[in-house]
Amino acid sequence: MNTQRQYLKAIYLIQQAEDGPASTGDIADTVGVSPASANEMVGKLEERGLADHEKYKGVSLTDDGIRDAREALETYCIIERFLVEVLEVEEFRTEAKQLESVIDETVAERLDTIIDRSEQCPDCFDAEGDVCSLLELESVSEAAD
Repeated sequence: MNTQRQYLKAIYLIQQAEDGPASTGDIADTVGVSPASANEMVGKLEERGLADHEKYKGVSLTDDGIRDAREALETYCIIERFLVEVLEVEEFRTEAKQLESVIDETVAERLDTIIDRSEQCPDCFDAEGDVCSLLELESVSEAAD
């Protein structure tokens, strides 16, 4: 199930990579849905004041949308880090994607007290690798030890 937070996160990351609006096709590909489904959610985000969609130009997040997207991305990073650092889950990306729609802010804050999250979060997130870049560096250095 794809949630509003997953769409906001996807739009935010695409905007960062493209340095401009996100196309609905790119949003659909990132979230793993049809373009029609992406368009439907973009319409809902617009109604909620979180995004602006200009036909043929793409989708841009409003200030509120950017704030919510960064919070969603931070929660996703917390989940990933917790799964790897505490639970040592090998398939952490798959698990994180499943958990991100059910972990609320309160639970994320509690998980955050357990991990040693960088203050750079969520700017440390590597969209291409779909992982916190700091986590990836730590995993590589641990494997080398």
